[in-house]
Amino acid sequence: MSFTLAIVGRPNVGKSTLFNRLVGKKLALVDDQPGVTRDLREGEGRLADLRFTVIDSAGLEDATDNSLEGRMRRLTERAVEMADVCLFMIDARVGVTPTDEVFADILRKKSAHVILAANKGEGNAADAGVLEAYSLGLGEPIRMSGEHGEGMNDLYTHLMPLADEFAKRAEDNTPLTDVDLDEEDQDEDDYSTPVPTNEKPLQIAVVGRPNAGKSTLINKILGEDRLLTGPEAGITRDAIALRLEWSGTPMRIFDTAGMRKKAKVQEKLEKLSVSDGLRAVKFAEVVVVLLDAAIPFEQQDLRIADLAEREGRAVVVAVNKWDIEDEKQDKLRALKESFERLLPQLRGAPLVTVSAKTGRGLDRLHDAIMRAHDVWNRRVPTAALNRWLTGMLEQHPPPAPQGKRIKLRYMTQAKTRPPGFVVMCSHPDKVPESYNRYLVNGLRQDFDMPGTPIRLHMRGQSDKNPYKGKKKAPPSKLRKHLKGPQRG
Repeated sequence: MSFTLAIVGRPNVGKSTLFNRLVGKKLALVDDQPGVTRDLREGEGRLADLRFTVIDSAGLEDATDNSLEGRMRRLTERAVEMADVCLFMIDARVGVTPTDEVFADILRKKSAHVILAANKGEGNAADAGVLEAYSLGLGEPIRMSGEHGEGMNDLYTHLMPLADEFAKRAEDNTPLTDVDLDEEDQDEDDYSTPVPTNEKPLQIAVVGRPNAGKSTLINKILGEDRLLTGPEAGITRDAIALRLEWSGTPMRIFDTAGMRKKAKVQEKLEKLSVSDGLRAVKFAEVVVVLLDAAIPFEQQDLRIADLAEREGRAVVVAVNKWDIEDEKQDKLRALKESFERLLPQLRGAPLVTVSAKTGRGLDRLHDAIMRAHDVWNRRVPTAALNRWLTGMLEQHPPPAPQGKRIKLRYMTQAKTRPPGFVVMCSHPDKVPESYNRYLVNGLRQDFDMPGTPIRLHMRGQSDKNPYKGKKKAPPSKLRKHLKGPQRG
């Protein structure tokens, strides 16, 4: 998906109808009664050759309290902040209302790209409303009908250049991952980590709850109190990319406002916050999960760390507000125990205590990031891998399910960023997951690769006799063949 499009507007202007048309199926409920949509709904949108994520939002109402309407408005505003493009819909038959004017003003402040659509624009009854839409100051409105599919070509014309812009931005910022290694081209002496440069800086995503101290931490790293508002080239308007040099290392740090505290009535908000954090993760080489020492390892923290591991990124866990912690040793011991128990797939990942307020621990955090990046790029010579595999097999041979012995013959590293290994074996589908974990844990320990995701693939290698099943020649003909031609 190249970008995210949020459909916003007053209740009953036709947002869900257009959403269903873009995703190609009736995912959202549609009714003449206003206020049917209360949650945010995501889908995979298609418009000609464009592919994007589309969000159907609750109707914007002028309510700011904790009522149902107020909570729906906060969800919709969150969708606006997350989206790359906002499609603001008005009802062309009703014309511009005072509520439309209020939310047009909000969109101008919160969204970098707003497309104005005058929906229900079929027929002469909509002419006056389409003309009124110009008064909102959001450019020329698209006259459309979500129900009848009118105006889709104009929408495509508006979205196409934005899609190209976001695709180019993503290409510039996405790091190189899953790098294939050609064994024949590998220099056995060249296993060094690529050094970050100004052209290709080390890319870091800082993720955490808003109260964990992300902005304070990044300000301290920058060495100045800088408001992280104006977005540079980055992931979404909600994520900000900052270029800096930290202890001599060129870096690009992505700050994202994802992962909010869980609220009783905003589970959808939490879900979208995590997906926003995931977008930041995809643009990073190293992900720093920032925790609050007072409430570490909440569900959002665990989910985003697990997503980083599944995306194959190096992970560093930083525990902030350590300066106000009293029982430091006991707390640190409990944190490490919780980390090992809750995130076993990241066993050995760096866990660093910091104080964003005072700056203590930032040197350790920098060193942990560089160490995680180095391990993420780790290459292991094939000869060393196969010597290691022999020892692992002697220590604990694989099981023999249904009496079939599994032979592990050969091992090589196929990828890096993160390290990926291939084992040639018989019956790869019979190798239990527990034996895979045994080998992965051994790789971590013996080749000093703590914390980084490790990919291990079992690949089949036939051990059958190539002549098995072929017809044997009769003995007389065989003797004749061996003796050669008869002489008369």
